[in-house]
Amino acid sequence: MNYAHLFEALMLVCFGFSWPLNVSKAYRARTAKGMSLPFIILIITGYLAGITAKIMNSQFNYVLAVYFLNLAIVMTNMFVYFRNRSLDKKAEKIKAGKIVPVAEINKNEGGNETMYNYTYSLDEVINKTSAAAEKKNGVILMGGAIDQAIPVAQLAGEYNFNFELYNKSDASLSAATAKAYFEKMIAPLAPEGLIIHLGENDVQLAKINPSAFESYYTALIQTVRSCSKNCRIALVSVDNPANDKNIAAMNAQIKALAGAEKLSYINLENAKFWHPESTKAACNFAHSMGLKTRKPLNDVAEILYSYAYHNFDTHAVQNIAG
Repeated sequence: MNYAHLFEALMLVCFGFSWPLNVSKAYRARTAKGMSLPFIILIITGYLAGITAKIMNSQFNYVLAVYFLNLAIVMTNMFVYFRNRSLDKKAEKIKAGKIVPVAEINKNEGGNETMYNYTYSLDEVINKTSAAAEKKNGVILMGGAIDQAIPVAQLAGEYNFNFELYNKSDASLSAATAKAYFEKMIAPLAPEGLIIHLGENDVQLAKINPSAFESYYTALIQTVRSCSKNCRIALVSVDNPANDKNIAAMNAQIKALAGAEKLSYINLENAKFWHPESTKAACNFAHSMGLKTRKPLNDVAEILYSYAYHNFDTHAVQNIAG
């Protein structure tokens, strides 16, 4: 037995094992977001080079068959990419028209004219589907007005997160209402991770009665832990573009609370220095290889707030990092 050929075949099997799962997931996702055509082409080129080398050396054996098998699976992934891209384009056209035709077609009596039902807009359908599809054990963003505008689902797809990510932010959220809001809107989802961004509506409370602000915040953390003692929690600082001393004091209070409770702390003053785009290639590669690693909440927060810093309008950007 040629052990060199055996180990080469084993290497190919290990590399190719994750591709069928990737193809299945991409096909069911029905969107090309998060898929990388250049990456797929690069892998195909590599397999073609290996096959060419085998043929030139007249090595017609089972290893060559594994090369062809892997190539076929990767090619399938490329076909799925173009199919999903076509679906994305169709969805964009439908969204532009704000209509969704019902599949069933009714015909007028005595005529051939087809009648479509445009009862529901695409936005309504998406919202209904999204609400019904929410799963437990995901990571949830719980914040205010700034957080509400962050497209977490889009970013989760682009960075190939291997967990569910939901945005449960509310512009009116305050420290006083956070506990009840969590119990009603978030606790039923039993989050595995929670990114909390409170304080936008609590500047006066923290100034007049800082102990009350801390008490409300502590009550929220205790409620989260009673819901799931293993839930990871990250606290996000309050925006302070004007270097307001009251907000600075509030941030110091939040940071101290995070330290006392052994939680992660994210300082939004550093948002302008974050460039998570550089990690996207690594995320895509890990996803294509089927790696299942739990991304730290700090990394997730940097991706979300970097998007806000680099993509929101000037006013929103100033609200985040000054």
